[in-house]
Amino acid sequence: MKNWIRDNSLTIALLLLFAASLTGQVFAGWAQENQTLAEHDQAPLTLLGFLTSGEFLSALFENWESEFLQMWAYVTLTAYLFQRGSPESKDPDSPSPQDRDPALDSDKPDAPGPVRKGGLIARLYAHSLSLTLMALFIASFLLHWVNSARRRAQEAAEHGDPPPTLIEHLTAPQFWFESFQNWQSEFLSTAMLVVLAIWLRERGSPESKPVSAPHSQTGSH
Repeated sequence: MKNWIRDNSLTIALLLLFAASLTGQVFAGWAQENQTLAEHDQAPLTLLGFLTSGEFLSALFENWESEFLQMWAYVTLTAYLFQRGSPESKDPDSPSPQDRDPALDSDKPDAPGPVRKGGLIARLYAHSLSLTLMALFIASFLLHWVNSARRRAQEAAEHGDPPPTLIEHLTAPQFWFESFQNWQSEFLSTAMLVVLAIWLRERGSPESKPVSAPHSQTGSH
């Protein structure tokens, strides 16, 4: 058990931070929503009512979509583009092990099953990380869209206006403002990591070059 915790401590810590942050979002958002309802002399929501509301689910998936978009873009762009001197980039002047043709290792017994099998499944496996991240982005985007439309329909009903259709909401400036305000921050933070890691260090982190490495060194090794 001790070795298992050590070997998976990064994932465990991140999931605990996620759970703590999500819990904070739930209870803070619930309190805020009920405060708003009280100001309009409306009945408060139960916790379950808030968790299934368009207000909460729209905000939740709005954030998730931007994270998955950021990770997909980062994984995909680093496969083809470079930043000399950054540990987040492959070396533009040297071959990278990530570019090795997996077919050359298809006869190795410890190679992943899709690599040993070859063909279409091997080609899909070669891009499985980016494909999965893109699928998660699309799913989160759709859930954000649907629940944002639910929230907008509720607001329209409160003002006696007809609710917008899903298509109408998809073309509304408010929906895209919700998305772009998160997307831009994700791309900025990723760009800052790529650039700052050229000159700055974090000893012990694989996201950093060795502390004594020259600024011109690309990659973490």
